[in-house]
Amino acid sequence: MQIAELYTIYLAHPSIQTDTRKLKSGDLFFALKGPNFNGNQFALQALQQGAAYAIVDEAIPDADHRIILVDDVLTTLQELAKYHRQQFNIPFIAITGSNGKTTSKELIFAVLASHFNTYTTQGNLNNHIGVPLTILNIRRDAEMAVIEMGANHQKEIAGYCTYTLPTHGIITNCGKAHLEGFGGVEGVRKGKGELYDFLRVNNGTAFVYDDYDYLHPMSAGIPQIIWYGQSAGLVQGTVLANEPFLQVKIHQGLSTDRINSQLVGDYNLPNILCAATIGKFFGVPDHKIKEAIEAYAPSNSRSQLIEKDSNHIILDAYNANPTSMRAAIQNFAGLKADRKVLMLGAMMELGEDSIAEHDALVKLIEQYNWAQVVLVGGDFEKVDHPFIWLPNAAAAREWLSAQHFSNTFLLIKGSRSFKMETVLG
Repeated sequence: MQIAELYTIYLAHPSIQTDTRKLKSGDLFFALKGPNFNGNQFALQALQQGAAYAIVDEAIPDADHRIILVDDVLTTLQELAKYHRQQFNIPFIAITGSNGKTTSKELIFAVLASHFNTYTTQGNLNNHIGVPLTILNIRRDAEMAVIEMGANHQKEIAGYCTYTLPTHGIITNCGKAHLEGFGGVEGVRKGKGELYDFLRVNNGTAFVYDDYDYLHPMSAGIPQIIWYGQSAGLVQGTVLANEPFLQVKIHQGLSTDRINSQLVGDYNLPNILCAATIGKFFGVPDHKIKEAIEAYAPSNSRSQLIEKDSNHIILDAYNANPTSMRAAIQNFAGLKADRKVLMLGAMMELGEDSIAEHDALVKLIEQYNWAQVVLVGGDFEKVDHPFIWLPNAAAAREWLSAQHFSNTFLLIKGSRSFKMETVLG
């Protein structure tokens, strides 16, 4: 079946599902498969549950016209997403980076949605399956689209661009994340820079944070660059206060002189300035930009402040890498509090640099005074340190429940695989 024919079916049944457990009547079921699952085996079940059609890439016995056989289901999903994308003549804003891309995406969406009918990536659906599903969830009434792109190896962002066809793009930063897959920091820059490469050859626009020197040569040659930063660009601002919520002093670009966010951490300054810049560029009124950013409250274990009894808990446990860990620890050390406790899960996907990076983090922690430090799992066990080491989040939860802390600030952070948010019970 040609993509144009499948697109006609999609228009009649615009809800797509890849998991029969979430299937609704009238959905299109795409039978994806991977190392540990094969959606083809559930195609008939999907039809029985009410799916309008099932798209498969293996022959199904006793199939009827509702089974659509293609060469490869994933490729077909991506090609369908591209075909759908090509029906729109609106800004498609792609965002990637080592840290802060989901928070930036949420802030950008909040700002744009205050003035335009805007669609964006739901949750963390930012991979080779999530990106096409996000595109196919965009309806005809869309005026803006914001697409988050995650990657852990080179050529991944380039692949997403082939069917997202972004008109605008942001690289939040390039840090020490997924070093094993990218092959070092330079590999990270090359991989994330694939978004810039696409914009460069397709007459695109990039929003670039002026204070990261490495983004200057990376973005060179892009037809239109909109800068933002602490002392240069369309919108300029600096940290006004961070106790514990971040307050930003706006020096240029907006009629307001400050933004009072509900985000914890001065490392969120570039994310706020990025959202404000994009809003300004697209003509969102200044008061809506301010209101949208100030109204955004994280609830996804990212820069989230939780008050429990008399304790203040900074939960930033969705992911961790050397760059984000260092920023979180330094920010936490700078907060005015008498009693501070660190609970850090190990960092993953660092390859041969893992032990050295964990050792460097321990040395950073040792520079400050803490009431307690708990290191959880992974390569924290393989480096010398004077702190408490526990094997997993469950053990850390037991430890925390036995402490009966009061009037204490806690920072909880770690790689996704450690699920450090479960420390809170």
